[in-house]
Amino acid sequence: MADTAAEFLSLIGLKELEWCLFAERLAVVAVGAPPGDKAEGQWWMAAQWAPYQREGEPVQSCILVQTRFRGKQDGVPASSTLKAYVTWQLETLEQEEQERLELRPHPTEKTTHIVSHEHGMTVWKTLQEGEAEPQCQSFSYSRAKLQGLLLEGASLLLLRVLARRQTMPPDLVFPAINTEGDLCTSSYSALGIQRQAVGSAETDVFVIQRAVHTSTGASTVWHSSFLPNGHLAQLMQIGSPVLMLLQDESILSKSGKFEPQLPFPKEHLDWEEDIQLYSHFLDRKDELQLSHAAYLQQHPEVRALLSDFLQALLFQQPHDPISFAAEFFAHQRPIGTPFASPRAASPLPKSSPGHPPANGK
Repeated sequence: MADTAAEFLSLIGLKELEWCLFAERLAVVAVGAPPGDKAEGQWWMAAQWAPYQREGEPVQSCILVQTRFRGKQDGVPASSTLKAYVTWQLETLEQEEQERLELRPHPTEKTTHIVSHEHGMTVWKTLQEGEAEPQCQSFSYSRAKLQGLLLEGASLLLLRVLARRQTMPPDLVFPAINTEGDLCTSSYSALGIQRQAVGSAETDVFVIQRAVHTSTGASTVWHSSFLPNGHLAQLMQIGSPVLMLLQDESILSKSGKFEPQLPFPKEHLDWEEDIQLYSHFLDRKDELQLSHAAYLQQHPEVRALLSDFLQALLFQQPHDPISFAAEFFAHQRPIGTPFASPRAASPLPKSSPGHPPANGK
């Protein structure tokens, strides 16, 4: 199984993956709810190129896959997020999944963090219940057990590839790691072309079944319905009371084909609350300040040049400062020539009828 899985992944082309880098948004609705019923939440996914760097290693370009879910689980407000860095060969470098249930008075949050390294993969699990001490656990898998491994973020990309192909080999199975951090397998099979409603319209979708099988024999099954270009029309976990559904029929043309949207919807980013982004901002700010200070120290003529310009501008106070600036800098000496010499012409532009001083002097 591992050899076959690894070989299949190696045959996916870079161009195929680039067609799968986009964002999409589905409404979370109750199973059996009438069309047009108010959504109970939202599911969002985005995939894009992004830099990735481990401490002490060079930066590498990879695909950042993110998902976000907000809705209810058995009537309780729930949310989940996924963030995965994946190579274009669909190997996972790092992945983190978070699930949160707003149980009162003790909300529960579960985190599974997986990092790849030269010896294999290490999994960290954290369970936080209310104000109690978090329960932490970590363990590792050797690289020999992980050949052809496909984690959740990479699986979402693979589904888009298969959907765009509109075909897939039978009995496609990969090693995987479930949300508990346990080794398992995931299988993929085509359920064929079906008709499905999108808003008040109907269109053809390609349906793929994905099942995660644990060592105990239990399976979790999803049905994903895709439009021809790899965008989801519906995502449903078998047995769940809710499903994710595309409700915006405006993206369908009269022929039922997909009309392209903006690649990424506008999202509010509270970067000051994101520790990683804020830390990157501070590091970049310090780096730029040092760089700017070093440049000004190496080129003292810059300060003199700006001082001369401001002095001339305030002295003549032209009505058109843009044209005045253009004329002023056009008269400056080449680099290496002193700004002032006894025989040098004045660099100040003379006032003309087109540029009278603003103060009338």
